[in-house]
This record gives sequence, C-alpha cells and structure tokens, in this order.
Amino acid sequence: MTEQEDKDLTQRRFYKAEQEAGFAEQQAETIQTEHPAYQLAFRDTDFLLRDELRPVRFQLELLKPEMLLEEANIGSTLVMYGSARIPSPDKADALIEMAATDYQKKVAARLADKAKYYDEARKLARLASQAAIVEKGMRQFVVCSGGGPSIMEAANRGAADVGAESVGLNIVLPHEQAPNRFVTPRLSFQFHYFALRKMHFLLRARAVAVFPGGFGTFDEFFELLTLIQTGKMKPIPILLYGREFWERVIDFEALAEEGTINPGDLELFRWCETAEEGWDHISRFYQLDIA
Repeated sequence: MTEQEDKDLTQRRFYKAEQEAGFAEQQAETIQTEHPAYQLAFRDTDFLLRDELRPVRFQLELLKPEMLLEEANIGSTLVMYGSARIPSPDKADALIEMAATDYQKKVAARLADKAKYYDEARKLARLASQAAIVEKGMRQFVVCSGGGPSIMEAANRGAADVGAESVGLNIVLPHEQAPNRFVTPRLSFQFHYFALRKMHFLLRARAVAVFPGGFGTFDEFFELLTLIQTGKMKPIPILLYGREFWERVIDFEALAEEGTINPGDLELFRWCETAEEGWDHISRFYQLDIA
C-alpha cells in the first residue's frame, strides 16, 4: 500500500484473511509453529471437522451456495425432484435385459415404463430455460435438480440442450456418486447435511416438478407440502407427474377421508403428464408473458 493509499479513508485497515494466511506461511519453523494448535483456525481442517464445530459447518453450507447463486444472478429456480433409478428411453431395453430373475424383470419393466418421464422432465427443463425470463436483473426459473442421474440428469440435460445453465445440489453418500455431466460446473454444489440441501432446494424455488421416485423424492415432496399446508411457505406451483404411479403408492383421498388432512390440501399440487401442461400451469400461475 502506498503512502497516499494509506491516507485514503476508504482503504481497509485490516488485512484480508487470505493475506494473513500468506503471512503465516512465511513464519519461521519452530516446535511451536509446527504444532496443529498454532494453525489459523480457518485453515485447520481437523479443527473444523470436530463435532463441536457442527454449527459452523451448517453456516458454511448455507452461505457458500447462497453467495455463489447470488453472484450468478439466479433469482428463482424451477426445482425438479424424481427417482435416480428411472432409465432414459434409450437405456430402458438394456435395463430389462440385465434382469436375471422374474422379480427383477418385473421391476425393470416397471422402471422402463416410466422412461417417458425422463423425456418429459427434459422437455420441461428445456421450456423453462428457453423462456429465459429475467426480472430485476436476475434470472428466473433456472433449472435446479439433485445433480444425480435419471430424472435429475434429464432436468439438467434439458437446460443444456438450449445452452442454458442449471444447478445441481449433490449430497455426500457412503457409496460413490458424482454430479451428472449436464450440471453447470460453477453451479454444482456438494452437501454434507440433507437439511441444508433441502433448504437450498426451496429458498429460490418458484415452482417444483415432482416425478415418480422413492424415499428421497417422498421426503422432499411431503416436506414441501407440509411447509405450504402449515403456512410456513407461500403457495407455489407443484406439478405432480405420473398420476398412475402416485395413486398406486399413496392413497391421497384416504388421507382426507381419515381426517388427517383437509380435502382442500389435495389442491396444493396439480396432476401433470406432459411438459407442456406443466409449463402452462406455471405460466398461468405467475401470469407470465412469454408468447
């Protein structure tokens, strides 16, 4: 810093953390400086991974994606939930052929029947991305998925089809997994905590498309319904794809008949089968002028 800059009232009076870290690296090596206790706390990975630092890690997982999404001018998202097991149409036959037992063949055939939803998810992502809606300088309805395979891949792939960026929110799991190749690298995030990941799914969500899925999809879908049902979150379009699947695995009407939900709660989501009807519902909900 020059002498003139030193007198500038707008100049920082303290060094940035990265500068201080550089100074620390230049220190003479002694018994004390070599001990882990002497490391700067924010450079000490072992310290940051201690159980007592869990609240700090929560904050970091909240802040990092939030800051990078803000810097990318992403104002809102179209979130897409769905199975990690449904094959793309071009892989449906191979899935059946790989099945060894009658039970496996039956299951594979059911998954293959749902391959059409891979295409619909891809088309819906393409429609939202092509609309390229910008409001107050921020990009709206940017496609966001869990970053994995199957329906998640279809979502990111649809955006990539038209040269648009998309978000992937991956989670660390015991078995090996990686982001699908269609997620925009600068918008690909990895989470340790499911809770923070689910929070980021909904913080910017202005519409959610839910395709057939398993425990993870159920978890995300029902938490979203609960947030809106209880008034913690304002209503947004929830597109539920695959009525035959959902009504086979969940008796929504029975929940109302048993009195555990109100009949009106069944209006929180909208049945869909095609990408066009889903995007049309979103457009009418927000009165989008995209003609």
